[in-house]
Amino acid sequence: MSAQKRNTRYLTFICLVSALGGFLFGYDTAVISGTISFIKTQFMMNVVMEGWFVGSALLGCIIGVAFAGILSDTFGRKKILFISALLFTISAIGCMVLQEQFLLITFRLIGGLGVGIASMVSPLYISEISPPELRGRLVSLYQFAITIGILCAYFVNAFILSISQNFSLPDQGFFHWIFVQDVWRAMFGSETIPALLFFFLLFFVPRSPRWLITKGHPEKAQTILTRIAGSETAEQEVKGIQKVLTRETGSFRQLLQPGLRLALFIGITLAILSQLTGINAIIYYGPRIFESAGFGIGHSLNSQVIIGSINVLFTLIAIWKIDKLGRKPLLITGSSGMMLFLVTIGFLFQTGNENSIGLLILILCYIAFFAFSFGPVIWTLLSEIYPTYIRGRAMSIATFSLWVGTYIIGQSVPWLLENISPQGTFWLFALMCIPAILITWKLVPETKGKTLEQIEMYWLSKK
Repeated sequence: MSAQKRNTRYLTFICLVSALGGFLFGYDTAVISGTISFIKTQFMMNVVMEGWFVGSALLGCIIGVAFAGILSDTFGRKKILFISALLFTISAIGCMVLQEQFLLITFRLIGGLGVGIASMVSPLYISEISPPELRGRLVSLYQFAITIGILCAYFVNAFILSISQNFSLPDQGFFHWIFVQDVWRAMFGSETIPALLFFFLLFFVPRSPRWLITKGHPEKAQTILTRIAGSETAEQEVKGIQKVLTRETGSFRQLLQPGLRLALFIGITLAILSQLTGINAIIYYGPRIFESAGFGIGHSLNSQVIIGSINVLFTLIAIWKIDKLGRKPLLITGSSGMMLFLVTIGFLFQTGNENSIGLLILILCYIAFFAFSFGPVIWTLLSEIYPTYIRGRAMSIATFSLWVGTYIIGQSVPWLLENISPQGTFWLFALMCIPAILITWKLVPETKGKTLEQIEMYWLSKK
C-alpha cells in the first residue's frame, strides 16, 4: 500500500511539473493585460502597433506549435520542454530590461515560441506518462494550470502596481526603474520565477516511456513505468504500447479520408471558434475594456483578478462534471450562455450604461460559461476525438488552428474596439457562438464513456 502511495505521489509530481508549462502558458497570456496600457502610452502606440505588440507573442505561438511535434518526436518531449522553459526565461528577462520597442516585440515573440511549444508538448507528455485509468484527470491538470497561471498573473500585476503606488523606493537605481518608473517591466520580469522553477524541476522528471519505445529503448521505458505503476504492470504496459505503436503508421494524407476528414474539420473549426468567441479579448484587453467603461487602471486590474478567480472556479466544476454530463451538453450550454451574455454586454455599451458594476457581472457570467465549456472541453475533445494512429498529427493541426484564432483576436481587438465600437465587437463575438453551437449539435459525437476504439469505429462508419 505504501508503495502504491509512493507511485501515486511520483506520478502526480511528474504531471504537476509538466503542467507548469500550462501555468506559464496562462501566465504569459495574462501578464500582457497589466502592461499594455503603460506600454501604449510610453511608446505612443497606435491601435495597429498595440495589436502587433500583443500579436507578436501569438505569432511566436503559431511558429512554436508548428514545429513542436516534429522536434519532440526527434529529440524527446523532455528536452523540448527544457527549451520551452528557457524561452520563457529569456523572454521575461529581455522584456524587463530592454528599451527599444523593436527588441521588446522580438522578445515577446520568443516568449510566444515557448508558449506554443508548451501548449503542444506538455499535455502530450502528461498523456504518455499517465496510466489509462487516470489519464483524463491528469491531462485536465494542464487546463487547470492555465487558469491558475492566468489568475496568478492578475494577482502579480495588481500587487506590483500597488507597490509602485504605495511604497517609496530610491529615486535612482534598477528597482526604481522597473517597479516605479516603468512598472510594466516588473510585471514582465515576474515570469522569470516560475520559468526558472519549471526549468530546474524538469531535471527530476523522466523521459516519456512512449517516446523511448519509439526510439528502441523499451528497457528504459519499463524502468520508468515500474517506478510509476509497479513492476507487476510495467512489463504489460510496455508490451501494450509496443503493440499500439506497430499500428501507428498514419500519415497526413489519411486525414483527408472521408470519415477522418470530418473529424479534422470538427477539430479545426471548434479550435478556432473557441478563440473567435472572444475569451482572449477579455484576457488580453480586459483592463482597456474596463477603462473605456470608466474604470480606473487600478480598478481595472482588480477586476481582472476577479475574472481569473471565476475562471479557475468554473474550470474545476467542468473537470468534475465532464465525465458525468458529457462533452456535447457542456459545449452547447456554454456556447449558448456565452452568446447571451455577449449580446447583453453589447447592449450595455450601446445604451451608455457600461460604467457600472453590471459590466463586471456580465463579463463574469460570460467567463463562467466559457470556463465551464470550451476551456477544458476543447483540450479533452481534441485528445480523444481522433484515432490513435493519427492523433498526434491531427491534434497538432487543430492546436495550430487554435493559435491562429488567438492571433486573429490579439491583432484585431484594438482595431475593432476603435472602429466598430465596443458593442459591435461583443456582438461579433456573439455571432461566432452560433456556428459553434450548430457544429457541436450536428457533427460532434458524444465521446463520454466510450473507448478510443469505439470512437475510431464511429469515424470508420462515416467513410
